[in-house]
Amino acid sequence: MTMALRDRLGRWLTFRFDPETAHDMAIAALKSGLVPGQRADADPRLAVRTAGLAFPNPVGVAAGFDKNAQVPHALLAIGFGFAEIGTVTPRPQAGNRRPRVFRLAEAHAVINRMGFNNAGHAVVRDRLSRRPAGGVVGVNIGANADSQDRIADYVSGLTEFYDLAGYFAVNISSPNTPGLRALQGRAQLAALLERLSEARRGLIAQGRRRVPIFVKIAPDLEEGALDDIAAEVAAKDMDGMIVSNTTLARTGLARDPGQAGGLSGRPLFERATIMLARTRQRVGPRMTLIGVGGVDSAAAALAKIEAGADLVELYTGMIYQGPQLAARILGGLSDRLDREGVSSIAALRDRKVEEWAARPLPGA
Repeated sequence: MTMALRDRLGRWLTFRFDPETAHDMAIAALKSGLVPGQRADADPRLAVRTAGLAFPNPVGVAAGFDKNAQVPHALLAIGFGFAEIGTVTPRPQAGNRRPRVFRLAEAHAVINRMGFNNAGHAVVRDRLSRRPAGGVVGVNIGANADSQDRIADYVSGLTEFYDLAGYFAVNISSPNTPGLRALQGRAQLAALLERLSEARRGLIAQGRRRVPIFVKIAPDLEEGALDDIAAEVAAKDMDGMIVSNTTLARTGLARDPGQAGGLSGRPLFERATIMLARTRQRVGPRMTLIGVGGVDSAAAALAKIEAGADLVELYTGMIYQGPQLAARILGGLSDRLDREGVSSIAALRDRKVEEWAARPLPGA
């Protein structure tokens, strides 16, 4: 059975179930080994070194797929260059009421209002501590919805997972926890990042390694807000940014499904890529950027890289194209390097930053 046929059959089967049940089935399939690994030799031209980390390729799994660190090693085994687990909060929480995930199949999109449902620090830490060694696994940290001190929750995440995380993603941009995006405001962001930076400095002073911290932002920011965030990220010694989370906009949909929550998938691609390029303009060439939003092909991954991304992440694309999507993207990127005659994927970064940054945001 070909890879494409297997993915089509898998989609047909999982789409017979509601989205959360289908997701649980995908996790179970990965845990059981039903999803075959990629045994082909990696293309060394796709390797990326950034933020002090070595990635075998630039294509990772975004947070939200493996919330509770059940299958990070299995994701690495099917071709992903890194996996980001979470979002994880200090205490377990159930998240928002179901139904809370909605497929928009005609748009290759999803709306979700999950609300940081996860098993909490203790369970996730135990799982990460027992995973096979090797590979880059990032930990996406957040705050409990009813927390009295959200900044303390983020600091707790940093300290709890410091010896296990390849990097940290600071999720201040989910639209599904009331008030969370207020942490993107300059004063609150400055306080949060200073506390995280201070905690990391203390751990490094104890002889621990420096673990990179990336700040994950929304694609719905005004220009001035993006200016402020970029300035604070640089001032507080953060290592990079993840651009972007889901959007509250509904531009690009043929119809508004009338569901609250964050939109991901193909309709997010243009908005998120414009914001990525504008972020690269603000932070300069040295800071690590991860491009997220609408990555479901080699062409989309390449566009993110040309717009300023060192690495890219995907999730919704896998829902519609199956778990072998990473392998197909990597094959397409290798083909592009052949045609370009360049020896590294990094050589393609930033080629179209100005072009993307000059585009108007959809719906503007």
